[in-house]
Amino acid sequence: MATTYKVLGQSNPAATTLTTLYTVPSATEAVVSTISVANLSASAITYRIAIRPNGASIANSQYLAYDVSLAANSTTAYTLGITLDAADVISVYASDTNAVFQAFGSEIA
Repeated sequence: MATTYKVLGQSNPAATTLTTLYTVPSATEAVVSTISVANLSASAITYRIAIRPNGASIANSQYLAYDVSLAANSTTAYTLGITLDAADVISVYASDTNAVFQAFGSEIA
């Protein structure tokens, strides 16, 4: 099994729209080491991060972060070591178009 370390996903989603940040490819597993959220705005925003097993419809039990406030012009990072299976999805959501999400980790195929 080969391990590839990489940027798993980057997204600047539309405001108030649940958006896919990363989907694990078929026949692959992934370890997400860090998810960062940057606020490019001069105003505070809120954001959400969810893990949807097998791309399931969103449910309250899937949220890692929910309506977390992020101060103007700031960044936060979650270093978690999340393990994902093929077809698992990381979804993100923000109250404003000035949020940028990034996921870093490794794919094992």
